[in-house]
Amino acid sequence: MENILKELSSIHGPCGFEEDVAKYIANRLKGKVDSVQVDGVGNLIVRKKGTESGPTIVVVAHMDEVGFIVKKVEENGLIRFEKLGGHDDRILLSQRVQINTYKGLRSGVIGTISAHMMKYDDPKKVRAHQKLYIDVGASTKQEVAELGIRVGDSITWYPHFDYLTENRIVGKAFDDRAGCTVLIQALEELEKSDFAGEIVGAFTVQEEVGLRGARVIGHQVNADVAIALDTTAVSDTPEEMMDNTLALGAGTGIKAIDFSLIANKKVKNHLQEIAEKQNITYQIEVFPGIGTDAGELSLAHQGIPTGVLSIPSRYAHSSTEVIDTRDLLATKDLLVAFIKEMKATEHYKFTI
Repeated sequence: MENILKELSSIHGPCGFEEDVAKYIANRLKGKVDSVQVDGVGNLIVRKKGTESGPTIVVVAHMDEVGFIVKKVEENGLIRFEKLGGHDDRILLSQRVQINTYKGLRSGVIGTISAHMMKYDDPKKVRAHQKLYIDVGASTKQEVAELGIRVGDSITWYPHFDYLTENRIVGKAFDDRAGCTVLIQALEELEKSDFAGEIVGAFTVQEEVGLRGARVIGHQVNADVAIALDTTAVSDTPEEMMDNTLALGAGTGIKAIDFSLIANKKVKNHLQEIAEKQNITYQIEVFPGIGTDAGELSLAHQGIPTGVLSIPSRYAHSSTEVIDTRDLLATKDLLVAFIKEMKATEHYKFTI
């Protein structure tokens, strides 16, 4: 799985510009699933049927990563930008970025003042992204144009993938290429004889700007149960707001609640029961500071019983996201086990 994640996270694919990610996934899964299609908004939808009839499960993971977009080119060749998705302005300075142009990928760096100039500045000041700029090495607006850079071009963090330890890796776009990796691996691993019914794998677009792709998926798929795969922010570092309720390396997160969803109790309980039965490490996630595609899926049609499996992550939405490969594996193992035991909608509804 680590090689899949390495390849996926290196692809340039911020919100609204996910096409290259979709191409990679489609090419990898062709011949391993029954159908591959792309809808009008850009979601990649694959289907795999078991050998026996049964329930339909939709499993979603979003392809987009947080990024930026070229807003303006100054006369001196510096580039102004806007955000695609949620960013913390405090971490933007001096970061390497990559711009996707019609001439190919170009490197740049978000500029900052020299440390020698700090005594003339307010060291506590955090400049909003609108006041920042990207330096691509050009000295004039014309030089930027010659590089192929135009207003509207997409920007991401510069790709990298490194091992901090045997199990902990750092890179950009793990949110949510890690979830995409889990779904790809599960679809490749599951034989048709392993499950009854149908798996609908939905690799969605524009999650980071409002769960937009998932909303479109919800109109198309009337499933018995839905599972979203995403990363989640851990709370195991020393900052004063951290409460050590979620930790890196402590297993997959089985969501109870977040900003977008109160997970279906019976789906959550079923996931928990399977994890305990199969000795898959997990932690229950109660974190209102996040939302996922599950929020939209749970409201589709007459409502779909929905749960979430979360991959714990440090430093989300930065250029240096950190995950533990053991959590990645636990997430995949629990997803595969759940698909093998998935039930029809009636089993997850309220009992009255």
